[in-house]
Amino acid sequence: MAQRLFRDRRDAGRVLVGLLEDYRDRDDVIVLGLPRGGVPVAHEVATALNAPLDVFIVRKLGLPEHPELAMGAIASGGIVVLNDDVVRGHGVSPDVLREVAEDEGRELARRERVYRNDRARVDVAGKTVILVDDGLATGASMRAAIRAVRESKPARIVVAVPAAAASTCDEFTRYADDVVCATTPSPFFAVGQAYYDFSQTTDEEVRQLLTSPRVAAGGESEVEVVRAVAVPVQSGVPSEDVLSAIVGDARFVLIGEATHGTHEFYAARAEMTRRLIDQHGFRAVAVEADWPDAYRVNRYVRGRGADRTAEEALQGFQRFPAWMWRNTDVLDFVGWLRERNDRVAGRDQAGFYGLDLYSLHRSADEVISYLQAVDPQAAERARDRYSCLDHHGDNGQAYGLAAGFGAGERCERQVLEQLVDLQRHAHELARRDGLLAEDEAFHAERNARLVQAAERYYRTMFRGRVSSWNLRDQHMAETLDALSDHLEARRGEPAKIVVWAHNSHLGDAAATEVAAQGEFNVGQLVREQHPGESRLIGFTTYTGTVTAAHDWGAPADRKQVRPALRGSVEELFHDTGHKEFLLHLSVAPSAADVLGSARLQRAIGVIYRPDTERVSHYFRARLADQFDAVIHIDETSALEPLDRTARWEAGEVPESYPHAV
Repeated sequence: MAQRLFRDRRDAGRVLVGLLEDYRDRDDVIVLGLPRGGVPVAHEVATALNAPLDVFIVRKLGLPEHPELAMGAIASGGIVVLNDDVVRGHGVSPDVLREVAEDEGRELARRERVYRNDRARVDVAGKTVILVDDGLATGASMRAAIRAVRESKPARIVVAVPAAAASTCDEFTRYADDVVCATTPSPFFAVGQAYYDFSQTTDEEVRQLLTSPRVAAGGESEVEVVRAVAVPVQSGVPSEDVLSAIVGDARFVLIGEATHGTHEFYAARAEMTRRLIDQHGFRAVAVEADWPDAYRVNRYVRGRGADRTAEEALQGFQRFPAWMWRNTDVLDFVGWLRERNDRVAGRDQAGFYGLDLYSLHRSADEVISYLQAVDPQAAERARDRYSCLDHHGDNGQAYGLAAGFGAGERCERQVLEQLVDLQRHAHELARRDGLLAEDEAFHAERNARLVQAAERYYRTMFRGRVSSWNLRDQHMAETLDALSDHLEARRGEPAKIVVWAHNSHLGDAAATEVAAQGEFNVGQLVREQHPGESRLIGFTTYTGTVTAAHDWGAPADRKQVRPALRGSVEELFHDTGHKEFLLHLSVAPSAADVLGSARLQRAIGVIYRPDTERVSHYFRARLADQFDAVIHIDETSALEPLDRTARWEAGEVPESYPHAV
């Protein structure tokens, strides 16, 4: 999976700026770039901070027999820093040391002349010096630079880099007064992995950057660029022409949400989905919910099952957070879908399906119930195999904790055996009884596969062998593909499906900083597996209220959403002055260029903790690569749960929050 976050070094510099705001517009700050790759990064930093820019040249003094091993370094000003351990350990004589230092000193002097064109070095005495490079691998050059700069008696030294290993960043806190690392990929192999364009910086480029005027980007500001291409929407919903232009001939339209508890996101997404079903031939909605709970809704909207109302059909959603699906906006959509399906033939009906994998025990029960109706002996075998899940009650995390310490190996095998048994026998029986039975057999198979995925998911939460996030999103993507294949086989034509989930699942993870940790998501997998056949649409908001809990399993609150942080995409959108708008990024190259840089982006799930918002709810992403289109609604309101409590009704007392935390 891709692990790159920055387009190039200048993009990386713009990201660093957001972490160096405390040094903006101060007359005691100087920015020094380490040539050559650090200079384009430093140029962006100096420009934004309104600070002087210079280079600080460091040349490694390599052992003659092992040039890659540094016995020291020589830096601007003729300052030599030695690694005494290497010098003594390899018995380097003063003559050898002098010869190497003279050779590297000549190259350093050459670069000084080329870069500065006889201009004097900036005096750093008593100043705050920000040392910038394009990343830290071994960190040898930066350590040498710090030791050399210290000789000039600065007041403070700050190390700022776009990418480095977390351990390296921690190490540098011993050498510098402040260390700023924009990203810390894990595992960290090379600086270049953080960049799409890591081509070599030339001497001429360094010289031009040092002599060019450092002014903010000319022409239109970023706010003006976004404002100029913003497309009007009504209650978050684009016109039919705009929606058609975005969707085109896509088979998968993935519509996200920036929170799990915002009314406007749910309502706008539902309205767009109505249009996609009525006017564009979409015949399924697949949501970030457990398969058995969503399938109860599917039976209802298709005129099957025992539920008499949409509210009854939603009663299957009992697991925290129930409000994600038991809310007034989903209720309205489910009611509409039932009424719509009642008016059309079975082939043109649209279904409602779940993609998630939390329902370990519920899905096991569904498999047994299905088999009890079609093959009681097979049901008995399933009951016996799944009994290993019951020793810890109806609690997937309790099972996972025990399995993580070795209690799950037999259960892992039995769960797989049950899936294989069901696939081998149940479909044969179902095919004899027509399409309805085929749907029920498919339902049973997806539940059996979900039990397998959920068992593994809960187990790895505690073993840590595989990212549980990746397991979950891989399962959701595989379920989406299986649903597509099933519907295509039934209808005799490619299936068209709308997907509802959080932005963090549906926006392409390859365009976010989580890719540096090896994570991927549904949006990325769908794009890779169905090139040209998907559209990813995201939502953002600046402030308002949201339905969320403070802790997992806690009651739902109606919380105040703080104004977005400085440097975030939400703040940029807010500054346009528009209450709501859409950006179709594939046809707005100017906006795509602005939003192609990594910026802070907010994500509120079922938990919202304003007091730790920067750490808990923000990540960096290149929005133009993350989504095909994005809809911004500046002020939003909390989703209304069907099971409202006095606590939710009371809400939070509004506060005047600080702008940045």
